[in-house]
Amino acid sequence: MRRRTALGAVLAIPFAPRPAGAAYPAGIVTGNGLQKIRPGRRPAPDFAFLEADGTSRSAKDFQGKALLINLWATWCPPCVAEMPSLDRAAGLLAGEGFVVLPLSSDRGGAAQVRGFYERTAVRHLPVALDPRGAAARAFGARGLPTTVILGRDGEEVARAEGDVAWDDAEVLAMLRRLA
Repeated sequence: MRRRTALGAVLAIPFAPRPAGAAYPAGIVTGNGLQKIRPGRRPAPDFAFLEADGTSRSAKDFQGKALLINLWATWCPPCVAEMPSLDRAAGLLAGEGFVVLPLSSDRGGAAQVRGFYERTAVRHLPVALDPRGAAARAFGARGLPTTVILGRDGEEVARAEGDVAWDDAEVLAMLRRLA
């Protein structure tokens, strides 16, 4: 899928939704997206992000908790499509020591993300920013959305490329097992 910017440049948007019946790469299926979640343990890179007020944070601030780090943007159609399910999952996992951390790469900052949250009734997600893509680079993200899951020990335990129905019962069960 392509998107035209205000200045007329055309941007290619990775992981765009496919029409019904279109072929997906091997191992990728439609539905809840469970097959997009690829388990694999490896050390997590150091990364930092900004809170809405400009405070710098890192994974070290969440020691002992499982983290679902979602790299996304308001201009990314599959990111927008999965955001309601990510918000519901954050609400369901909140009392279990599982933090959902959506890192927006939007250049408009906190105001742009807050506006999106208000328009889409997102209630459980914090405003977290990665405007220069430092976290996305640290995790080696190839496109948006990319989600990286860190276990309570701080190691990467899985990742998903593309949109996933994060509030689906099977997906939630897998997240709980991975944490």
